[in-house]
Amino acid sequence: MSIAVLLVTFALLFTMGVPIAFSLGLATLATMLMTMGFDPAVTTIAQRMAGGIDSFSLLAIPLFVLSGQLMAQGGIARRVVAFSKALIGAVPGGLAFVNVISCMIFGAISGSAVAATSAIGGFMIPEMNKAGYDKNFNAAVTATASTTGLLIPPSNILIIYAVASGGVSIAALFVAGYLPGLLVGLALMLVCGIYAKRNNFPAGERVSLGVVARTAVAAFPSLFLIVLVIGGIIAGIFTATEAGAIAVLYAWVLSMFIYREIDLADLHALVLKSVETTAIVMFLIATSMAMSWILAYENIPALVANAMVTISDNPIIILLLINVVLLLVGIFMDMTPAVLIFTPIFLPVAVELGMSPLHFGIMMVLNLCIGLCTPPVGGILFVGCAIAKTSIGQIVRPMIPMFLAMFLALMMVAYVPAISEALPRFFGLID
Repeated sequence: MSIAVLLVTFALLFTMGVPIAFSLGLATLATMLMTMGFDPAVTTIAQRMAGGIDSFSLLAIPLFVLSGQLMAQGGIARRVVAFSKALIGAVPGGLAFVNVISCMIFGAISGSAVAATSAIGGFMIPEMNKAGYDKNFNAAVTATASTTGLLIPPSNILIIYAVASGGVSIAALFVAGYLPGLLVGLALMLVCGIYAKRNNFPAGERVSLGVVARTAVAAFPSLFLIVLVIGGIIAGIFTATEAGAIAVLYAWVLSMFIYREIDLADLHALVLKSVETTAIVMFLIATSMAMSWILAYENIPALVANAMVTISDNPIIILLLINVVLLLVGIFMDMTPAVLIFTPIFLPVAVELGMSPLHFGIMMVLNLCIGLCTPPVGGILFVGCAIAKTSIGQIVRPMIPMFLAMFLALMMVAYVPAISEALPRFFGLID
């Protein structure tokens, strides 16, 4: 009965358009009222919400959000695109490759798929349109490639998974995301190459080594942020949270004093936008943590595990079933609540199958990345379509092969643990 109340209440509120954080909190409260009085239920949910966000690790989120805002407004995107274009823009279909690489780099720097879509798409989609590329293809490439930045660190969603999982190392997750992120990027570039050849997309102008060198020098300070953050974490110089503070300071100095793209008057709006984003995320985490507690209290993860075992005792089938469920969830739900809700449900099942929590986390985030650019709810689709001046219905066709490429990459990550675990093990972050 408690499970039914939780699911029905959440589904009803969600379909009515109630913000998902409130839907989570009210559904949790309704479930608690099934087993305890009003005062104990309200007290418990308040305690769990407060305790859920009482984590030093979560301090990294507002810091990386602010550094991402600074980088997004500080002229980083234009320099990254210029460097990528000088490097490989001359090959047939080269602008599509430039789009993917630029989204990967900028998504990693900003830690936001939406920021990558708007910043890189704002430059690349009009450029590709002028060169004769199909605008629907251009929007599809930008939307799918932007998700790679959620795997390539620093990534806020990996921090959230670390908290939801109950203690997976953020440093290990950051390092683990590199190979899967690169794998998805290469898969998308393969699709772009085939699509460009079939449609005879033009090659760009060849540039001299001097131009490549100049654009590399201009982009180097931006690219160095990734080296600074991840290198410092791996070397043990600072924690992921401290790395967020360093990223803010570095991004501020770079944007204001080196690139001179922002000034003191811009900081108020950037900080305010970062605070708004952080407040939404933190409230969502708080209510999700309360729901996680009631899930554990009602023994729901164990019930789900037992139900899956009754379907099949084959680990390959169970893992495929988990991925199918997460793909469906990702179509209708944003990444943050999906990670917070389904980590405590599926992680015990995955561990029972022999997966490490780190491997499962990378698989889960990659899975939900596909949902992030899947109609009808994918947020980055609306941004890409707005820039390309097209509709979601029109970009679905060119996106299908990209979805297939991402799904194949997902299956490789799911069934080949070394893709996620090789680098963390090499750097001594896991046994």
